[in-house]
Amino acid sequence: MGTDTGAGMKELLEIMARLRDQEDGCPWDIEQNFATIAPYTIEEAYEVADAVDRGDLDALKDELGDLLLQVVYHAQMAREQGAFGFSEVVRAICDKMIRRHPHVFGDESVTDAAAQTVRWEQHKAAERDNATGIGNGESEAAGVTGALDGVPIGLPALTRAVKLQKRAARVGFDWPEASQALAKLDEERAELAHEMATGAEADRLEDEMGDLLFVCVNVARKLHLDPEKALRRANNKFERRFRRVEAMLAEDGGRNPSEADLDELEKLWGLAKAHE
Repeated sequence: MGTDTGAGMKELLEIMARLRDQEDGCPWDIEQNFATIAPYTIEEAYEVADAVDRGDLDALKDELGDLLLQVVYHAQMAREQGAFGFSEVVRAICDKMIRRHPHVFGDESVTDAAAQTVRWEQHKAAERDNATGIGNGESEAAGVTGALDGVPIGLPALTRAVKLQKRAARVGFDWPEASQALAKLDEERAELAHEMATGAEADRLEDEMGDLLFVCVNVARKLHLDPEKALRRANNKFERRFRRVEAMLAEDGGRNPSEADLDELEKLWGLAKAHE
C-alpha cells in the first residue's frame, strides 16, 4: 500500500506507449482501435463487478488493474491521434467531481444521499444542456433536447432500460407505486401468452417478450433493486443448483443430465434447492 501512485501510473503509461510503438511494439496492440478495444473495456468492468459480488479482494485488485489498463489504452490511442491524453482524462474527471459536488467543494448543502442523487442528475442535465447550447440562447434544433437523449446505446439492455425509465420518471412518466408496475407485468405476460397461443411469428413474439422484460426492469426499479445484479444472482443460483444436480447424477453411477429424463431432473433440482 506504500507504492508511489505517480511513479506507478508513469510506468503504466510508458508500458502502453511501448506496446503501441509502430516499430517495435506488440503486433496485436498496434492493430487495435477504439472499436476493437471497447468490448474488452466492457468485459473488464463486468469482471470487476464479479469480484465484488464474490467478495474477493485479491481478485478485485487484479480486475481494477485490468480496467485501469483499458482507460490507459483508450487514452494512448487518442494521444496518437492528437485528440487528448491521459492527463486530460484525469483533469476532466477531477473537474467533473468538483463541479458535481458543490456541497463538498462549494457552499451548497444537501440533506442526505437521496437528495444528492437528485442534485447529481440535475447537474448532469445542466451539463447536457450547456454542451448543446440549450439555455444559452441557441435554437433547440441545434442540440439535444429530449428527456431520453444521451443514454448510451451500447449499454447492456437491462441497464439501459433502467436509465431510460429513470429519465422518463424525472419528467413525471412513472408509476407511483411498485404494485402498479407489477400489475402491468401481469398484463404483458398475458399478451405474450396470447401471441404464443395464436402461433404468432418470431418477430411478434420478440416484441412482446421485450415488453415483458422492460416491465420486469420497471418493477425492479420501483423496488429500488438493480435488475442486472438481480439477474446475475439468479444466474449464480441456477449454476450452483444445476452443478449440484450434475454431482448427484455423477454419484449415481457416473451419469450426466442427458441420461436422465425431465421428471428425474426436476426431482433432483428440488433436492438441490432444498439442500440450500
